[in-house]
Amino acid sequence: MTKFIEKYKTFLHKDSATGILLIIATAAALIIANSPLYDWYHRFMELQFTVGFSNFNLSYSLHHWVNDGLMALFFLLVGLEIKHELKFGRLQTLSSAIFPSLSALFGALVPAMIFYFFNKGSHYVHGWAIPMATDIAFVIGIIAMLGSRVPAWAKVFVTTIAVVDDLIAVLVIAFFYTDQINWVALGIAAALTGVLILFNHQKVNNLTPYMVVGFFLWWAVLASGIHSTIAGVIIALTIPLKREWTLDQIKEYGRNGLEVFAKIRETDLNSAYDYLEAGLREVESPLVRLERKLHGPVYHFVMPLFAFVNAGIVFNQEIAEQLFNINITWGILLGLLIGKPLGIMLGVWILVTFFYKDTPHTKAIWKVVFGIAILCGIGFTMSLFISNLSFNDEQTIEEAKISVLLASVISGILGYIYLRSATKNPELIQMEDPNTSNDSD
Repeated sequence: MTKFIEKYKTFLHKDSATGILLIIATAAALIIANSPLYDWYHRFMELQFTVGFSNFNLSYSLHHWVNDGLMALFFLLVGLEIKHELKFGRLQTLSSAIFPSLSALFGALVPAMIFYFFNKGSHYVHGWAIPMATDIAFVIGIIAMLGSRVPAWAKVFVTTIAVVDDLIAVLVIAFFYTDQINWVALGIAAALTGVLILFNHQKVNNLTPYMVVGFFLWWAVLASGIHSTIAGVIIALTIPLKREWTLDQIKEYGRNGLEVFAKIRETDLNSAYDYLEAGLREVESPLVRLERKLHGPVYHFVMPLFAFVNAGIVFNQEIAEQLFNINITWGILLGLLIGKPLGIMLGVWILVTFFYKDTPHTKAIWKVVFGIAILCGIGFTMSLFISNLSFNDEQTIEEAKISVLLASVISGILGYIYLRSATKNPELIQMEDPNTSNDSD
């Protein structure tokens, strides 16, 4: 048993772990939903859980708690990653942000336009944002399967595209997938946001106050009519972030600590504890601390659970017979399979043709970029999430989900095959990181 646990822990540290867990959870949901266990699965999804007091509570099914509750943690992590990249990461300067930002923007707009073209005038049109998003966990997982064949610049490029892609998805959900607004609840949410900003201004380093106020903020946003996951992003943007200590600074603090500890008596151990605690607070920002703590639970539990809860699609004969005769299918399939890579490639082409002419763009490098663009057609998690927000009737949601699954599987297989072929000669695809190659301009 101990060996199994150690192997599982080793597996979780791999880049491909989240993608594999998502595949397992999705396959399990599909098998169960199309087996005699379907009734059990459906009852499990509809289990009611109540949080709160007798006259002040929220009561939802497990399905809703996962989508509206646990996914807020996913968006909290997304918000932390976005803030980190904007302040100290690859999006902090215009020259480092322009490549992935424009590529992600075109990679979101073109699929949305394709979907709108196929579905304008019908009730399906409300799902225009479904093919806009990329599931970075799956993309990174597939790239990890190719190992060192994929150059570092390509991994940086796709990761940064994903950050911008997530930011676009957050804005779309906030502005376009909000129905009626409860202004009282929204006012409470605004006041709580003000409290979080005050914590930040006062340089509160302890995460507990942010999480306590953040919980009530999530509650208020959920009651306001705006999707509750936006609360996760708001919390993330208010948590303090400063530049982390370098290794030399940590060593210096440790050396000073030895001098402090040498003077401390056995009866005054609290002074040693205070010194160590102060060091931990200074070394790591609250944002980085929370990002580190959330990464495992979100990617190894929340996302697979979301996949298991939402991917249990029943392939009945009625849906199967009409699937390719309805416009929503073609809007999603062509949006993810063609629109996503076309948009990303268009964004890169505009930049290297008119603005960054000195950026290396040989035929071999273009092939790698195209392979990444194909992989970005894996919509899965975010596309399934937006499908739930777009429609109310179960059949339309099922049709959308089947289309998302189909497009994501095809994009994953084609992207893997093409990228594997494109990276067979590593010496031809090495170049300076495109996100930093023009920092001196």
